[in-house]
Amino acid sequence: MNTYRIAFGAAACVLVLMTTGLFPAAVPPGAEKVDYSLLQKTRQEGVFEFLVLLREQADLSVARAVPLKAEKGLLVHRLLTGLAARTQAPLLKLIEENGGSHRAFWIVNLVWVQGDAALLFKLAARPEVAGILDNPTIFQELPRSEDSRDTSRQPADLAWNLDRIGVPETWASGALGQGVVIGGIDTGYAWQHPALKPSYRGWDGSQADHDYNWHDAVHGGGGGNCGHDSEQPCDDYGHGTHTMGIMTGDGGPGNQIGVAPEARWIGCRCMNQGFGTPAMYIECLQWMLAPTDLAGRNADPARAPHVINNSWSCTYGEGCSDPNVLKGAIEALRAAGIVVVVAAGNLGSACATVREPPSIYEASFTVGSTTFQDGASSFSGRGPVTADGSQRLKPDLAAPGSDIRSAYPGDSYQFMSGTSMAAPHVAGAVALLISASPGLAGDPDQLESILRSTAQPMFTSQDCGGIPGQQTPNHTFGHGRVDVWAAVQSVTKIQGDLNSDRLCDSADLVLLQDYLAENIVHGQAGFTADLEQADLNGDGRVDAGDLLLLRRKITPGD
Repeated sequence: MNTYRIAFGAAACVLVLMTTGLFPAAVPPGAEKVDYSLLQKTRQEGVFEFLVLLREQADLSVARAVPLKAEKGLLVHRLLTGLAARTQAPLLKLIEENGGSHRAFWIVNLVWVQGDAALLFKLAARPEVAGILDNPTIFQELPRSEDSRDTSRQPADLAWNLDRIGVPETWASGALGQGVVIGGIDTGYAWQHPALKPSYRGWDGSQADHDYNWHDAVHGGGGGNCGHDSEQPCDDYGHGTHTMGIMTGDGGPGNQIGVAPEARWIGCRCMNQGFGTPAMYIECLQWMLAPTDLAGRNADPARAPHVINNSWSCTYGEGCSDPNVLKGAIEALRAAGIVVVVAAGNLGSACATVREPPSIYEASFTVGSTTFQDGASSFSGRGPVTADGSQRLKPDLAAPGSDIRSAYPGDSYQFMSGTSMAAPHVAGAVALLISASPGLAGDPDQLESILRSTAQPMFTSQDCGGIPGQQTPNHTFGHGRVDVWAAVQSVTKIQGDLNSDRLCDSADLVLLQDYLAENIVHGQAGFTADLEQADLNGDGRVDAGDLLLLRRKITPGD
């Protein structure tokens, strides 16, 4: 059993509020569990929103021993929903008896509540409650389409960002994201955009089915052109469409904008015209672990994505005064075998500017931004992480994020800049890596390790957190700029490459000739050829027939 510990100093806040007259009489039991900003709201008449965090949280460590992604997801889902069902019932009854509204979550043992101050303090007094957080609706500053940009580049350079991370070579090897599902949590998605529609999992080429492929966490408050509880993918801001285009977009010649065009995507809308709340973010994270039908029922973890992109952050003003409020949800997704890619945020260029959830977490694969000139984008957040006191190295990787062309609502294409644009490159790279080596699916540790170890090291004169910018990893670029072609090469073998130098050439021909002429036993000391790559005709043995095929492969004109 794990227990949740609140990170804010509520007890001290209660003492301050007593002196300011907020509590003219005795301090209500449990007031020390309530976030400071929420305590201020208790003076108001009427109802307001808040989040009730339960003390008991699920221990998901057992999932690490489960080898297959589908099995991991089923186990994690069962553990989480079982705990929520066992522990939340008394609280839900109390809420209903006191005229409150609620929405129960299980990815974190937490309940969204709409009620008055009396109900809040009744809940705070319960021993199973660890803390109560605010759930305000605050505007998030997201990248917008750019009216001005570097116009000196010619049209041939529009996909410079894909070239820079090795996408064309990876496509040529046959890895285009096939068999992989990418999840996006954002402002929504213009699913009928010509660059996005073919790769939407809910589209079979002739008709749409949005069950298990789309969820809207906006349940009121306008919703712009999307309204609320939209039953089909919709984007009321443009940001989400742009990020998905970077991951899977393919609008044909001149508009091949996505890293993994043959991957399929699903999406969840977590903001209302750029306004988000912790509850919206948690709802989308939960839906990604076990997608549901449009009615929010029949959750199915078998339909969860392999990787999720999160080009957003939860600010202090949005209710993330406790930096750990989303931590359990991110860790649950990772335990279920899902890679959680997160933008580093646009608070740079000073040190310690990766400071908002979920970019700060160890379980998040956090991405900084680079420019066309291969420098660090000025806005890109730098480490170390100080918000939780960890001094953690962040970002983990970097990717192109300045002046990126991608899809935009209205069947158009626009340039945008931000770590919001960098993170989708890495989510797409994860998809390409899995399509090249399907056995990596469901293993975030291995996938992230490969991408770190094959990244192109990048350096800076800026030292942060005691780590020189001239060493790698550093707090500006992490382990470097993602290099998906190097990553794919590291997990795939080239037939005929006997000396493992990533080439099939005359050196390999000499090795095979020597082996056959001298009848050297495979594994004999001094013989290092990879004979698995020498069986070119696939008959289970290495002989003169393979030598002939290898010679023809190296010198096809002979």
